[in-house]
Amino acid sequence: MRIATWNVNSIRSRIGRVVSWLERHDVDVLAIQETKCREDQFPALELSALGYEYAHVGVNQWNGVAIISRVGLEDVERSFGVDQPMFDDLLEPRAIGATCGGVRMWSLYVPNGRDLDHAHYAYKLDWLARLRASGEAWLAKDPDAQIALTGDWNIAPQDDDVWDMAVFEGRTHVSPAERAAFSAIVDAGYADVVRPHTPGPGVYTYWDYTQLSFPKKKGMRIDFVLGSPALAARVEGAFIDREERKGKGASDHAPVVVDLAD
Repeated sequence: MRIATWNVNSIRSRIGRVVSWLERHDVDVLAIQETKCREDQFPALELSALGYEYAHVGVNQWNGVAIISRVGLEDVERSFGVDQPMFDDLLEPRAIGATCGGVRMWSLYVPNGRDLDHAHYAYKLDWLARLRASGEAWLAKDPDAQIALTGDWNIAPQDDDVWDMAVFEGRTHVSPAERAAFSAIVDAGYADVVRPHTPGPGVYTYWDYTQLSFPKKKGMRIDFVLGSPALAARVEGAFIDREERKGKGASDHAPVVVDLAD
């Protein structure tokens, strides 16, 4: 079984690339972030033609997450808990979960944080703390549960995960509190199942559109698949499809792929 995560930065703008990529890579389940569309705008027909079911939550041109699956899609949840934090009194579309082929997949778009003194940064830390509590509760209830927390985490947990730490000094994504929040989820039982197969430095999943960041290799590793113990035990391999960042109409993120043993 092959699962993947990809921040597509607008599903409507990149549906052609998504369809082509799915056909080339034989993916069973894809978690998508930044769909940037309403429910009625999601390009379901193109995906159903390939045999995929979908679940999506989104509003207008901001945020939005989805899961598409050709191995079943059941028990959809559009938040990871009743206490998922809100921002400006809104429950942003940042989390969706579904059971696909026996795996509980979560597509997560972690808040950006904006600046260290911004309210969005406090929201980000709260969001991650609540996610950790939910993840811990899931494993307490069923230690053998196969859970994949996938998506754009907007955190570079190690210095090797950014092209130049000096550039990020005093900024979000690399702050001690964000890194501690990421580590807390790992400590709760969710392992980074991709890094062992894609060691750094210089291995990234995101490159800004500006200042020739991609050809200059000025990137960040911020997209991850964190697996529960039972899921991590099934991982046979993983890769970051850097090639998909190339060419006209590419997302600024690359897909991250994990292969699971049957």
